[in-house]
Amino acid sequence: MSEVNAELCAPEAETHDEQDGPAPDPVKSTCSEASRPELQCLAPAGPPASADVSPSPSAETSGLLSLPWEMVTNIALHLPAQCVITVLPKVCHALGNVGKDSTAWQLRARRLTGSRAGFPVGPREDFDWPTACLEMEQLITYWTDQAHLVARRTQEEVEQREQVRQRQRAEPDGELVDEAQEDGREDEVEWVGVAAQEVAYGDDEGREVAMEGEDGEIQPVVGGDQLVRLREEFEERLEDDAPPIMEEEGAHRMVFGAEGLDGGPYQQEDLADPKNLGIGRQIDMLQHQSQRSPSPPPALECITVPSDHIAQVNSVLLVGGEGAVCATGSRDWNVKLWDLQAGAGGKLLHTLGGQGDFSTHRGWVWCLASQGPLLASGGFDSTVRLWDLQANGVKRGLIKAGAAVLCLSCQTDVLLAGTFDKRVSMYDTRVAEPLVKRLRLHGNAVMCLAADDKYVISGGKDCTVAVYDRRAGKSLKNIQLNSYLLSMSYIGNEVWAGDNRGMVHSFSMQTGTLQLLSQFDVGHTALVTGIHRTPGSLYTCSSDQTVKVHIPCAPPRTLCTLQYNAGVNGLSVDAGVLAVASGDLCVEIWRPRK
Repeated sequence: MSEVNAELCAPEAETHDEQDGPAPDPVKSTCSEASRPELQCLAPAGPPASADVSPSPSAETSGLLSLPWEMVTNIALHLPAQCVITVLPKVCHALGNVGKDSTAWQLRARRLTGSRAGFPVGPREDFDWPTACLEMEQLITYWTDQAHLVARRTQEEVEQREQVRQRQRAEPDGELVDEAQEDGREDEVEWVGVAAQEVAYGDDEGREVAMEGEDGEIQPVVGGDQLVRLREEFEERLEDDAPPIMEEEGAHRMVFGAEGLDGGPYQQEDLADPKNLGIGRQIDMLQHQSQRSPSPPPALECITVPSDHIAQVNSVLLVGGEGAVCATGSRDWNVKLWDLQAGAGGKLLHTLGGQGDFSTHRGWVWCLASQGPLLASGGFDSTVRLWDLQANGVKRGLIKAGAAVLCLSCQTDVLLAGTFDKRVSMYDTRVAEPLVKRLRLHGNAVMCLAADDKYVISGGKDCTVAVYDRRAGKSLKNIQLNSYLLSMSYIGNEVWAGDNRGMVHSFSMQTGTLQLLSQFDVGHTALVTGIHRTPGSLYTCSSDQTVKVHIPCAPPRTLCTLQYNAGVNGLSVDAGVLAVASGDLCVEIWRPRK
């Protein structure tokens, strides 16, 4: 970086005035300001200096600006994208043009993705190259470092377990009996973690349970009184088993959850709370490792929201901008709002619809969507419920969908719902009778959908992808697949989707024509339950208990894989903040460390 600064600030040929002496060089003076440590690769504070003008003809014929344009753009490749976007335009207009050159950004993108990868996967017309490059650089910085940290800690954990096994083999037989007892206790603790789910919902196969049955309405088989008793028994069981859980070495996400725990102090009484089980083990291991091998803190921190839900969190959604508030929808019929800026683990703001259990819906909450202050939740009680985020989550309306609601999409003028009865419904939430139109686009349940102001794109369990032209009011040609889609992300001219076989599909969307471009094996071995794509990032999660972070090229370049102890039901991404909902009743938040 110092070599680049030296080149940018190389002395230019001086021009002399016979009376006043050497004339100041505008390029040189501005470069000197930009080369100060506090201004390197950052936008200078305050308004630009008066010297922020195009270089004089004499300056353009010497120094850096006299180089061929190809060499100038190649030099800019070694500067961070943030520097090219914010700093170079303030140096001089000539260097500022580097940030406007599409070819320069394409060269940068190629360097980031690799020469053999295709990027972007979809159409290049109107593609936002600066944003894509900036996001890719940030993604690589955050998640590549995280992957190295995870790999190192995983290796250390394996080595520690091997040392324990070797010591146990060297000890008397009496110690081996204790080890067997410990294994039995571990199995018992593991049963506690899933007891409530198995009793309340049956030993189901994850999200596939939503597709069974013939009726439009799908209701849990357990009544409210039974679930109340279940919650009491579940909490008593947790209190009884809290000490052995705290001592057990096989900690839940010991490797992947530890990074964010140094963000704030944890009190001893917090560790004894059943809601925070496992946190003590993470802290102990982190402190032990930091004593052995001190290293700078990672770029990301992870916080665990100790969810008050008593069943799986099916859906998670970041709302309010900058990842400040998180909404969670669960099989315990509730939607909760969490303030992620308060405390080390977030703070519960509201349980929508009332207080306590079973107050938001009358069935499993399966999906969430938002637009501005409006939050919509859809559930197995065949309703879409509307909430006002600006009014502390007060109820704003109720829509009877006629069948279990499996997916939602909020646009500025319309709310879209995909239901179990094979329909996509359009609602205007501003009027008393909200139903605008009901579309029959599939031959089976509608599993996922996405939309903009022109088109509605939906995926059904009949293995088809349908496109509806909102302006023309007609359905366009469907695409037949060999699998069905469960998650979808639509931005610009690209559509990315995950299917029930662990594959990721990419489509291009231009002038009303949806075209399948490629399908990728990114390493998932089960349902891809969530996907989020931006110009420079791609996140996927699966019921195979993993979350993966990729660069969205062809094929996707996987930067990091997060492993969980249960299937992951959904994710949400906003301003670089990642929220993950897994089947172990907790929500994890990954965000840049401040």
